[in-house]
Amino acid sequence: MSSVLYDAQGPRAKRRNILYTAGFLVVLAAVLWWVYKALDDKGQLEWALWKPFFSGTEAYSTYIWPGLQNTLKAAALSMVIALPLGAVLGIARLSDHAWIRVPVAMVVEFFRAIPVLVLMIFGLALFAEYTDVSSDDRPLYAVVTGLVLYNASVLAEIVRAGILALPQGQSEAAMAIGLRKNQVMRLILLPQSVTAMLPAIVSQLVVIVKDTALGGAVLTFPELLASANTMSGYYGANTIASFTVVAVIFVLINFSLTSFASWLEGRLRRRKKSTGAVLGVQDTADIAGAAGTGTAA
Repeated sequence: MSSVLYDAQGPRAKRRNILYTAGFLVVLAAVLWWVYKALDDKGQLEWALWKPFFSGTEAYSTYIWPGLQNTLKAAALSMVIALPLGAVLGIARLSDHAWIRVPVAMVVEFFRAIPVLVLMIFGLALFAEYTDVSSDDRPLYAVVTGLVLYNASVLAEIVRAGILALPQGQSEAAMAIGLRKNQVMRLILLPQSVTAMLPAIVSQLVVIVKDTALGGAVLTFPELLASANTMSGYYGANTIASFTVVAVIFVLINFSLTSFASWLEGRLRRRKKSTGAVLGVQDTADIAGAAGTGTAA
């Protein structure tokens, strides 16, 4: 049975795909076995190294939970600031006025070109030199500053691309009925482009969560990864176990974020499909009667 997109596979293609799948599973099993043997030979699978995470709550209450709180705090602050700032910058890049469009484009391209770690380091130096922020709070401020500047610039390009992806006729039709440009943007373009932009926006939010680890690696920000590094030394060099637990936590956080975004995207699409007017039997009869009268006339 053929499809519009592809032809149905024949017997030879099916056998070939089965062989490819079996070969891939064999290679995957071999790699997993090699990883297991390597860890076992190094003593990284001993129960003593994994015991702190499965018996008692000391490792979680002392290290993982405080680090997770700092990670979520930095990520949440960065998202709350970067999302609206990126939307404003993206819309400003579409302005008809060159005195708005050109400076905003320069700002966006400048901060997109600088690595986020460099922005964090500059932020830490600026807060130390020109503000009264305490030394305990400077790493958090620097991490949030770097994440906001970089990700707001990337989100601005996502917003701009999402709006430009809409058919030109949307804007022309809206202006033809007398809407001003700000009304066209607010009422017509943005609501339609949000659904298309949502996957890219969520991907950038996942990047924000992961990039908080840069602050712990360089700026002594006590986030989740830095806490795990400290914990691995306290529990007898169980580095593999500590970072495995941290990796699982990051996966759960980001999976929850993407799952929520998928649910929201589906809800927005369903709502768009259900916005048409529903006519009853009497309404249909009235319309048909009016049409017949108009034809007779």
